[in-house]
Amino acid sequence: MPAAPVLDTVPLDRAVTDLRRHARSWTATPLAERIGLLERMLSRIGDGAPAMVADSARAKGYDALSDWATEDWVTAPWALAQTVGAYLHVLRRLAAGHGPVPAEAVRSRDGRTLVDVFPATPADRLLLNGFTAEVWTLPGTTREQVLARAAGEYRGRPGEPAVALVLGAGNVPAITPLDILHKLYAQGQVVLAKMNPVNACLRPHFEKVFAEFVARGWVRFVDGGAAEGAYLTAHDGVDTLHVTGSERTHDAIVWGTGARGAERRRAGTPVNDKPFTSELGGVSPCIVTPGPWSAADFRFQAEHIVTSKLNNSGHNCVATQILLLPRHWDGTERLLTEIRRVLRELPRRDDYYPGAADRLASVTRAHPDAETHGDDTCRVLVPDITDPDDPMLTDEVFASALGVVRLPGDDVAGFLRAAAEFADERLPGTLGATLLVHPRTERDHRAAVDGAVAALRYGTLGVNCWSAFSFLLGYTPWGAFPGHTREDIGSGVGFVHNAFMLEDVEKTVLRAPFAPFPRGLFTGSASLSPRPPYYVTNRTGRTTMARLTAYATAPRPTRLPGIFTSALRG
Repeated sequence: MPAAPVLDTVPLDRAVTDLRRHARSWTATPLAERIGLLERMLSRIGDGAPAMVADSARAKGYDALSDWATEDWVTAPWALAQTVGAYLHVLRRLAAGHGPVPAEAVRSRDGRTLVDVFPATPADRLLLNGFTAEVWTLPGTTREQVLARAAGEYRGRPGEPAVALVLGAGNVPAITPLDILHKLYAQGQVVLAKMNPVNACLRPHFEKVFAEFVARGWVRFVDGGAAEGAYLTAHDGVDTLHVTGSERTHDAIVWGTGARGAERRRAGTPVNDKPFTSELGGVSPCIVTPGPWSAADFRFQAEHIVTSKLNNSGHNCVATQILLLPRHWDGTERLLTEIRRVLRELPRRDDYYPGAADRLASVTRAHPDAETHGDDTCRVLVPDITDPDDPMLTDEVFASALGVVRLPGDDVAGFLRAAAEFADERLPGTLGATLLVHPRTERDHRAAVDGAVAALRYGTLGVNCWSAFSFLLGYTPWGAFPGHTREDIGSGVGFVHNAFMLEDVEKTVLRAPFAPFPRGLFTGSASLSPRPPYYVTNRTGRTTMARLTAYATAPRPTRLPGIFTSALRG
């Protein structure tokens, strides 16, 4: 067996040393200068967007002109520009002498304090019409506390100079730069970002985007795999850690591996006790509430569900893995028929993330009669899971497999109680869940729907919107439902993004129209939003997202007609 390559620690040590030398200068950088840095960053995002998308698509095995490349526009330059814009909106409020959060956005309901965080600007209301998001704060948090504690970095409670290590994720391009922005702007820390080998090709693009930060010693990028990551997490010059990945990655860093690691966890004696935040995934559900769906509703929501599974080939920490359906609803089979149709008709693509083939093979071994759809054999549907120990219910597949669980419930209230209990108690992970409910059903069963929204213990709950969309908005905190510990880390601890820099966050509830314009006008979900451009079935999604990115980086009114024309044709 060949000897393992010797780890070259010199560039890693140099990067940490540079950051430590400049950490205090970032802490002292005034608000106006921080704003200017972000304003100039937007133009670099816009200029480099096509090349960033091309490299992201190529790494996943298709051309930048493929329809699949829509997701690369969404999750690379647009998400980055959208989040930079969110920070700018809040920082400009602070610079103008206002509080970070408008007082009217903070309200009380049923003894809880909620914060309306989206839409935040007129452009939000125009371009994502009908989309809303509210942040639920922890029980016992008062309205006064929310307003007083937000954006402490800029209101008399700045962070101490520190070096943060961000272990970049390899699946979604925007994860690493968005985590860097959070560390810089919300916590006042300089950042060492280790790229993941899967998407290390994006490092040159990120270095261009953060060029001013790199030049002034506030951000450094390094490459490497597990060995480099392990060296840096234990480095004396690194003060805090943030990782996106798996529970196994977290435990290896905090406790070590093998029997010794398990022993340390039982004893509560970590090998690494640095402040640690994380986003670690799980088994995400989509709950389908029975209701008076039309044929068009079944088609549209099938496209929605398949998008939540096949976006990025299912290599998303909140990809829908389990579809919770009413056992006795006559719409259940109609919906599954439409899902099969969408799976068959989509063009070929392969799962690209390391280990995907093995994880899919474990699903098909457990389910020899599982269905496969499309030209490739990666799209697996398990239409009726009944075994409580089924691996689809216990392990994150992180690939293109969708399982169905049929739950009892003779009425809407009974089904929603059963679905919330199943999701909370049976499925590992608390990062994101999606709830689909017809507007008429919600109106007629308000208490049952509100009860399910309150009961579901997830960091993001998307109501008629795949929960992953919250990741992209910048204003919406992104992380697991609070309560995990380092001994039982689950989906992680802490929230990132969160441009309003709210504290005491419990979860985000994101809502979208049940039906697109103009059909939504007749379903009770009136809005001007057409079929979302990120749907895998959208015919003009790539063009729409390229135009939205151009607007996000340089918001000129003359760009709006082109966006609307493309979006309405999707």
